[in-house]
Formats: sequence, structure tokens, C-alpha cells
Amino acid sequence: MAQFEVKTSEVDGRAVVALAGECDLACREELTSALLAAVDLAPVVVVDLAALRFIDSSGIHALVAGHHAAQRQGRRLQVVNAAGVVAHVLDMTGVGDLLAPPTETDMAA
Repeated sequence: MAQFEVKTSEVDGRAVVALAGECDLACREELTSALLAAVDLAPVVVVDLAALRFIDSSGIHALVAGHHAAQRQGRRLQVVNAAGVVAHVLDMTGVGDLLAPPTETDMAA
């Protein structure tokens, strides 16, 4: 069984959800629950993927579910620090663009 960790903290009024290890079907419910709780906690949820080594469609599903929950509440969920295979999967699925933090251009509009 793959190791997976999710830790939520609050930093500067934002919920930070840090993921580590491998995110697959076995941890989808844990991730989804953590993301939904974070959306209730703060107007901006930052999902830090720096220590995540693998993500499959189950993890992508959880991220998109968190995004939809945030949108329904007028909030925002974004991913940061994706690298390697995780960044590749996010790019291939379009979820990387969907959950990218706003740029200065976006904020000026």
C-alpha cells in the first residue's frame, strides 16, 4: 500500500493542505474530506504538492471535487509546487491550468 499524508494548516488567512507520498484510489476519500474541510475553513485553499510523488485519476477527481466545492461557496482552491510526474499529470488533464494560482494579470482584470 502506498504511503500518503495530508496535513492542513492555516497561514495568513488561507488553508494550506500539504500532500506527501502517493495519491491513488486508496486515499481519495481522505483527500476529498481534507479538501472539503479546508474549503469550509478559509476563502482560499492552497494545495501544496511539493512532497507528492504520484497522483492518479482518483487524486485528480478529489482536487476537482474540492475546486467545485470552493466555487459553490465563492471560494478558491489552487495547487502549487507540482513537479515531475505530478506536474505532468496535472498538465495532461488540464487540472494544472484550472487550479493554477491567479497571476498578477488575472488580479488586475
